[in-house]
Amino acid sequence: MQLSPAHHDERLSAPRSWWGIAALTGLACALMLLPLGTLPLLAGLVGGTALTGMLVSSYGSARVRVVNGALAAGDARIPVAALGEPEVLEAEEARAWRTYKADTRAFMLMRSYVPTAVRIEVTDPADPTPYVYVSTREPQALAAAVRAAKAAAARA
Repeated sequence: MQLSPAHHDERLSAPRSWWGIAALTGLACALMLLPLGTLPLLAGLVGGTALTGMLVSSYGSARVRVVNGALAAGDARIPVAALGEPEVLEAEEARAWRTYKADTRAFMLMRSYVPTAVRIEVTDPADPTPYVYVSTREPQALAAAVRAAKAAAARA
């Protein structure tokens, strides 16, 4: 299957260190149950690790896609026709847009462990959202996919 140039698919998975923390949390649960015996200790180890692992996995499962003429970032689906020119943000500029330059009305899919991002203005006059901020490890590829999807939508 050949993908169009407007296609982009990325999963913002949690860093390895978070999985280590999940394992240590399971160990802490096991140690809390140590005075109750071996079976509760094992239940605490398995249960604590599994629960923390599920939390890390759910937070780290955000997807960023450009497909079928839309930008899909997390739960949001935004048609590329309603978006302006994408702006690639390197680490320092991305941090600025996450902090003191941020607008509370903006849609932001942020992950603290991803230093780069793309910011795209929302051009739909009916939408009060000023821009979309999306953390991405591949900002150039995401911006190119949005541009290609916009060009394809304009031709159609």
